Amino acid sequence: MEILNTSNFHPEYFILKGIPGLESYHFLLSIPFCSMYILALLGNSIFLLVITTNESLHQPMYIFLVLLAFTDILLCSSTVPKTLSIFWFNSHEISFNGCVVQTFFIHFLFCLESAILLMMAYDRYIAICYPLSYTTKMTNAFIKRITVIYLTRSFCMITPFAFLLIRLPYQQSIIIEHSYCEHMAMARLATADILVNIVYGLTIAFFSSFIDLSLIGISYCVIARAVLRLPSTEARFKAFNTCVSHICVIFMFYVPAFFSFIVHRVGHKLISLQVHILLANLYVLVPPMMNPIIYGVKTKEIRQVVFQMFIQNIF
Repeated sequence: MEILNTSNFHPEYFILKGIPGLESYHFLLSIPFCSMYILALLGNSIFLLVITTNESLHQPMYIFLVLLAFTDILLCSSTVPKTLSIFWFNSHEISFNGCVVQTFFIHFLFCLESAILLMMAYDRYIAICYPLSYTTKMTNAFIKRITVIYLTRSFCMITPFAFLLIRLPYQQSIIIEHSYCEHMAMARLATADILVNIVYGLTIAFFSSFIDLSLIGISYCVIARAVLRLPSTEARFKAFNTCVSHICVIFMFYVPAFFSFIVHRVGHKLISLQVHILLANLYVLVPPMMNPIIYGVKTKEIRQVVFQMFIQNIF
């Protein structure tokens, strides 16, 4: 088979190594990977079913949870099936176009999930700081409008990644030291200057995730100040309790993602490749798996609906 397309210097396919250095443990690693993936699909699917089929849960906070669950399913499904095919069937090949498409969806969904977490923070900010005007501010029309805006933002920000990768020549190595295609992992194989890719990646990281996280942090500082002014301890505890699950989800989402981002650019000589690739896989697996568990445990209304559905199906 001819590897290189000489007309545009693009390979017909790339070889995904999986987790370099741990090839002999791929099958063992597939067990927790597959288990987490199944739990992520099951938990988020239950969330979608419970919220969409119960009118009592058709409120802004739960609409955002539906968006989060749907995005989580797509995020882990964009990487895990290919990773498992490497672990189980030694299916290391991925077409050039398939690699570009996978890269687009990984970054697009990450950018979109970051926006959803920001929308959820704004929802908590309005609910706690302006409770009397909550229903007039958080209307269905507003939610639809802001969702379309962030979908458009994510699409417009991430689409150039594909063109930046397509423009590069790949005339030497076709081996990607990763278990899935990622922008910088793919760009580093090019035989041309990738400064534009690096600068654009940093710019997008700043204008999406960093700004989103900063706005989330500001909103919670304002929320904390408002909660501490509440007269009773019970009211303060109740207000803080509504934010705990969201804060946990934020930490699980951003910490491994930023770690992977930094290692790719400045820390790849300090952190072993195995640790980097494992964490890169965990940041697309652990949040989708844990989000429905955290919200299911911390949200009384969801627990009650799930319990009622479970009892009805048994009896």
